[in-house]
Amino acid sequence: MSGAAVGRDVLVDRAWRSLDDGRPVLVEGPAGIGKTVVHRELLGAARRAGWLVLGCAPTEAESALPFAALADLLAPLADRVPELPAPQRAALAGVLLTGDAPGQPIDERTVGAATRCLLEAATADPAAPRLLVAVDDAPWLDPPSERALRFAVRRLVPRIAVLVTARADRPGSDPAPLGLDHGATGARLDRIPLGPLGVGALHHVLRIETGTALPRPLLVRIAAEAGGNPLLAIELARAVLRLPQLPAPGADLPAAPSLRQLVADRVAALPPDTRHAVRLAALSGVPTLAGLARAGVPAAAFDAAEEAGLVAVRGDAIGFAHPVYAAAVRADVPPGVRGRLHRLLADTTADPDERARQLARCLTGPDPAAAAEIAAAAARQRSRGAPETAAGLYDSAARLASPASAEHVRWRLAAAACRTDCGDYSAARAAADRAAEELTGPASAEALLLRAVVAWSADEPAEAAWTAAEAALASAPAGSTLAGRIHAHLSLFRDAPDTARRHAEAAVALLADSPDDQPVHAAALLLLFFNAVRAGRPARTELLARALELEGAEPSWLAGTVPAIWWRSVDEHGRARDRLHRMLARAVARGDEPSQHELLCHLGETELLAGRWIDAAAHIAAARELGEQYGTDSAGEHWLEGLLLAHRGRLPEADRIAAEGLRRAAELDDRWRRRIYAQLAGFVALSAGRMPEAARHYGELAVTVDELGLVEPLAQRFEPDWLEACVGAGDLATAEAALDRLATRHRRLPRPWTTLGLARSRVLLAGALGRDPSGALAELAAARAAVPADVLPLDRARCLLVAGVAYRRLRRRRDAREALTAAAGEFDALGAAALAARARAEADRTGGRPPAPRQLTGTELEVARLAAAGRTNRVIADTLFISPKTVEANLARVYRKLGVASRAELGAVMARADVEG
Repeated sequence: MSGAAVGRDVLVDRAWRSLDDGRPVLVEGPAGIGKTVVHRELLGAARRAGWLVLGCAPTEAESALPFAALADLLAPLADRVPELPAPQRAALAGVLLTGDAPGQPIDERTVGAATRCLLEAATADPAAPRLLVAVDDAPWLDPPSERALRFAVRRLVPRIAVLVTARADRPGSDPAPLGLDHGATGARLDRIPLGPLGVGALHHVLRIETGTALPRPLLVRIAAEAGGNPLLAIELARAVLRLPQLPAPGADLPAAPSLRQLVADRVAALPPDTRHAVRLAALSGVPTLAGLARAGVPAAAFDAAEEAGLVAVRGDAIGFAHPVYAAAVRADVPPGVRGRLHRLLADTTADPDERARQLARCLTGPDPAAAAEIAAAAARQRSRGAPETAAGLYDSAARLASPASAEHVRWRLAAAACRTDCGDYSAARAAADRAAEELTGPASAEALLLRAVVAWSADEPAEAAWTAAEAALASAPAGSTLAGRIHAHLSLFRDAPDTARRHAEAAVALLADSPDDQPVHAAALLLLFFNAVRAGRPARTELLARALELEGAEPSWLAGTVPAIWWRSVDEHGRARDRLHRMLARAVARGDEPSQHELLCHLGETELLAGRWIDAAAHIAAARELGEQYGTDSAGEHWLEGLLLAHRGRLPEADRIAAEGLRRAAELDDRWRRRIYAQLAGFVALSAGRMPEAARHYGELAVTVDELGLVEPLAQRFEPDWLEACVGAGDLATAEAALDRLATRHRRLPRPWTTLGLARSRVLLAGALGRDPSGALAELAAARAAVPADVLPLDRARCLLVAGVAYRRLRRRRDAREALTAAAGEFDALGAAALAARARAEADRTGGRPPAPRQLTGTELEVARLAAAGRTNRVIADTLFISPKTVEANLARVYRKLGVASRAELGAVMARADVEG
């Protein structure tokens, strides 16, 4: 490939190959080295190849305009926006300025999710073989655009091609824009540094730009003086050509300590009216002839600047020939002149947001009217999903307001809240701390509550959140709705159920008559319900119903998962699953990754209990990937991963996760982490037959739960396993205590898992104490029959395993073998390999031989013979004139009756039975 990128053919060819291979390309080098030329050459090649090219070229001035770059980049896809989900449509309407401002602030993450969906849809367009996202001079991206593109790009590479240029004095030393050097994307990134051009290449460049072929000796000197930088060489050549005659050999070239100085010299040589026009253009957000005409600048004022190659006027738009030129012009404007120019632009612009930005730059003393305008612009930017820009404007508004005014306080707090919204927790923390120190009374309470929310959101130690919230409560007026909101947050932050319950009760009482606080009121009701149950009180389901009526379509982040946790704890997995999926869909539409991470963990736990382990594994893997990308605490998904591995019989891996989790819990003195990993460690040890170790872990878990006052630990159902470990370790006194504890939990709140666990535990303990387990076995059979097959399939299978062992010890061999072979089949269906092997080993100890096919019904025998012969379910269904579902049901019964887990095993049993009879 060759073209206008003089001297860069090899690098352009390399970049094109990488783009075509789906590798992101970063072209970097110092200012003026020719990055934009290479960028344009590659864009031209992509268009010639039929690619869809989406690009933007932000400038320093535009970096203060929220979503300016993203709007440019997505503009060709505007006709696809109506196909997006409603939250994403609203977000992009604010970005593309195609609709009214939304009533509620747009979450910035929703813009990222919408950008991703829009780009993903474009990749499916059959008219374009590839999609190229191209950003020239990426460091000047406005922050909201940068975050939206970062969110989308890292999820779409290599399905999209990405081309980025960035200024770098030492290429390779700075982080890549858009996070291109992170994770899997970083492994594919092709960083292409642009070095100096040689004399030959510079000869062609200077002849094109100046229209003059310089003598070779002079050309060599310019190349050396410019360090091979094309832009600096062009400026030096122009400075030389302005001299009355070319420098003699050995004479000094025009002094040029920097490119900025060269540009300043060119600007100084312009007529005064042109110099004034160029300065205004450089200080404008988006300079246009019409806009500057209102400032008294005629279009003709730019003629001399255009002839000098500083600016280019295309239609109404004014652009600098290179971003460095605009920056150099701004840097050379004296401070006093700059302030007057900003004021002139503020007074003449027709855009209220541009006026607010210019006012913020030129005013230094109190100005309540200007402060109100700037705050209004901040509110608009926040509603568009640009909280970082809004934070800066709110800071300016607060600076210009009277320090004693209510507005000053409100805007200071709004700035801190905006920094929380955009995930800049360090800045939000500093702003909230500063506000809490400077403010008093209710304003200080608001700042401290915000500080608590930042601590909770940023995964600081739990103590940081509740300490700040308690300080907020001390500053809030007693009996106020502000105090009610703080109580609601404390109910979340406090792990001890009695303390959390008391805060929730106070919140419910204080917020009941406040329509503005309805979402927090609903959350307080949920937290009251939840913590009352955890404290061992009766489940007041009327609180749950009332909260669900109040919460509306968007549950509060404070307690949105509580209903799902409750339904999961009482084994209503379908209801829990439905709510979690609805919340996950909304979080995906908003691009809210922390919430997605939490919800995926809850879904993983729900499906693990429901016996849908393939789904559980998918949710846990998705949570782990999100956690790695977003940097969230990984304790939850690692715990779930360990449980899943242990259930599947991969005990060494689960053991390592449990040991690391307990080590980390001790290091952080984190009681929640200690609880979940003690449960995992106990289950792994139990599954491995290390009964004393398992009993120790479960005993420590019980102590931790009791120390917290956690009478009903909804998410932890450990007593049946604790009892089994104690029986195996010979500690029957502790086993009896565990049974009493489980019976108490069952009486307080009967659930399928307590029903099955209690019946299984009684059989185990009766056998260990030498008592006749017949009555307990009958109770176990009744319990298993009372729990549907699709509820707690693992627990139901474990009941069969315990029953089979008990029957064997009673010498009821047939009952034992039927129970144990059925247990093995159910374990196999789940994927519980270790338990299935244990059940088969126990079955082998009963003696006898596998049941013969004559024990099958007529249909089962026909299905078994065809399946053993290798027929598919569809062929069997067609052969026997039954449905595929009926085939599946018959095969399940055949597997259970014959004690097999695969068609290969079925074939062996059928062949052996035919020979024997």
